[in-house]
Amino acid sequence: MIDIIPPQTPGEWLAWASALVTLFFGLLCFFAPRLSLRVMRLQTEPGVPEAVSESRGTMAGFYLGTALLAIVFNQPFIWMVLGAGWAFTALGRLVSIVFDGGNKTFNWISIAIEIALAAAPLAYVFGWVH
Repeated sequence: MIDIIPPQTPGEWLAWASALVTLFFGLLCFFAPRLSLRVMRLQTEPGVPEAVSESRGTMAGFYLGTALLAIVFNQPFIWMVLGAGWAFTALGRLVSIVFDGGNKTFNWISIAIEIALAAAPLAYVFGWVH
């Protein structure tokens, strides 16, 4: 039987906060894919309904799987996966800002959120916050 042990320390709370936000994003992508795409400033082509599956499948699947496993198993390597996933998301956005002309307020706000979501579980795993 798997027991979900709630966070006990500030470091665990940081990691859990990142996982819970990731879980929320996953649920949003899964149950409201068109809304999530609109929030991300993406739109599908008319007559291409399979494009919505990218939100439900690719994005929601990664977010939900990573967040749920981090919460359920509460293991350092899974917290590192969550943090690394968000860190590489922030890196990809930064590359886009530099090379794709994406120097927009939306991208800077997003990158700040992604860095925070990466830093929280990584700070816990590496013992920077106990």
